[in-house]
Amino acid sequence: MSNVLVFAETRGGEPRKVAFEALTAARQLVDSSGGGEVHALLAGAPGIGAKASLLGTYGADVVLVAESVDLSTFARESIAATIADRAKTGNYRAIVIGFSSQGRDLGPRVAALLDIPIATDVTSIAVSGDSLTVKHPAYANKVIMTLVVAGPQAVVSIRPSAFTAVETPKAARVENVAAVAASGPTVIIVEVKEGAKGRPDLGDASIIISGGRGLKSADNFKLVEDLADAFGNAAVGATRAVTDDGWRPHSDQIGQTGRQVSPQLYVAVGISGAIQHLAGMRTSKTIVAINKDKEAPIFKVADYGIVGDVLEIVPALTAAVREARKGH
Repeated sequence: MSNVLVFAETRGGEPRKVAFEALTAARQLVDSSGGGEVHALLAGAPGIGAKASLLGTYGADVVLVAESVDLSTFARESIAATIADRAKTGNYRAIVIGFSSQGRDLGPRVAALLDIPIATDVTSIAVSGDSLTVKHPAYANKVIMTLVVAGPQAVVSIRPSAFTAVETPKAARVENVAAVAASGPTVIIVEVKEGAKGRPDLGDASIIISGGRGLKSADNFKLVEDLADAFGNAAVGATRAVTDDGWRPHSDQIGQTGRQVSPQLYVAVGISGAIQHLAGMRTSKTIVAINKDKEAPIFKVADYGIVGDVLEIVPALTAAVREARKGH
């Protein structure tokens, strides 16, 4: 097989978890198809090249470093042009990008610049003859579609957390490349406002505790936060109904019109399981549901279910988790 090009997404000058997952997916694709190299593009402000060795840890044979003050923020047009320019010259079978906020922006731009097909929100990739075969959740995650992507080159955008990042250390060669200037109109970022710190991003978190209207009031969301704190590394999510009511910011919304997540553990607190919400979390590895209604749709997708009052169960569960984690 030919080489695979990966866009290594960063935030705040650090590679994101989805970058390591994309590298793992690319590494598996190359290794299972008879050879080739994984090349990772690392783009950012001057100094970003210091993170190149991290990408080698997750399987990059070559790290392409594009450093520029113009890339200090997410310069989407320039980054897309840089990816496309490299893809034209590097004998690449596929360009792998995370299906994150940045990836949803970049993927179509790169595909359009190269005039090649794109497969988005992919949960597995394999080589099938001269084509790529990918799996893609559809119909609110009720079915998994198998798509055959024909042609000599394609953009593949992978769902965050669908691939588990695996360390396969390589002594990555580092190449400095020039960022390609965007042609035509560009989006200029004038200000970046950071959200609340202290918890992992929903797309990066391995554990997510999510709350719904079954909590009865915004004040009771503290129960969800306390449970997340008990786990130590959990993110907090919410349903659309909760964010629409102003109990939580819209950035916390999980669902078809919010964030789509696939953590190792998803705890649904007081969430009935409307189709809109299930579309955003159905692919979680393990789902635990807590709801007083034993007929709630959430129990149909849950691996473990607790029927009862969340206001009584969640504090007891929080205490149990804290006790279990003592000494760890």
